[in-house]
Amino acid sequence: MPYSIDVEQLRTFLAVAELGSFTKAGDAVHKTQSAVSMQMKKLEERIGQPIFVKDGRNSRITEHGRRLVEYARRMVALNDETLSAFHEPEIAGRIRLGLPDDYAERLLPQVLAAFNRLNPCINLDVECSSSNEIGRRIQKGDLDVGIVTSGDCTSVPGQIVRREPLQWIGSREHIVHDQRPLRLAVGPTTCSWRQAGVAALDHLNVQHQVVYTSASAAALAGAVNAGLAIAILPASALRQGQRILGEKEGLPPLPPCDITIIRSQMAIEPVHDALCHHIVASIGNVTMEYNGMETEAAE
Repeated sequence: MPYSIDVEQLRTFLAVAELGSFTKAGDAVHKTQSAVSMQMKKLEERIGQPIFVKDGRNSRITEHGRRLVEYARRMVALNDETLSAFHEPEIAGRIRLGLPDDYAERLLPQVLAAFNRLNPCINLDVECSSSNEIGRRIQKGDLDVGIVTSGDCTSVPGQIVRREPLQWIGSREHIVHDQRPLRLAVGPTTCSWRQAGVAALDHLNVQHQVVYTSASAAALAGAVNAGLAIAILPASALRQGQRILGEKEGLPPLPPCDITIIRSQMAIEPVHDALCHHIVASIGNVTMEYNGMETEAAE
């Protein structure tokens, strides 16, 4: 019996590990769910250990599977590098992607890094800007694809790919939420998160004051951690040293936050399809973990 591992099984394995389900992985590697299941069964037999366990509708990677990930990445990368030295890649090109800085910080490590591993011949040029500015540049054709906040970009129609709770975020070291007027660190007046928070406070007649304004999520997080104010951010934006505040702290509930993918009318090549399909398939599966607490996309 040969002591070797099928590279295509490893490629499918990485897709399942990155995307969290056999169905989504099948879409990414152009295989049926049953074909993916068969490949993973054969790979487990070759490894001699379970690499996935069922977790509701999704599949959760085991400790053995996590050990296999890095080996698989190296083997697939070497395989692709070898083949590309002698053949033109099936899909290759460059994509100009725009997204706000907070999405870049939260999504780049998982969604876009996974895309790069699955599509090593597609190069991404990433530009960070406000959702509104990204929409404007998409309209002009300066960008190909954008990931934006729905309420902040109304100029270009798009597809909602993730919904998560919008939260009041405060520091673990400071008790700013007890002060009145309530001190807020928020985005510019066009920011839908700011508008939702201010409207909710006004509805309960909670005195508030905007003391820090920035389009940068990192700057807002700095203001929160310094005890200058509380912020209004998605649950997955929670950082170390911060906590979610709610009704027990006298703060009103907030509406959910929708993340949308938009696309230029000129972005019609297979490379653009590949990125958009990957984002749609994987962005809802992103899980953030800070201070031992996981936050996921809302159902």
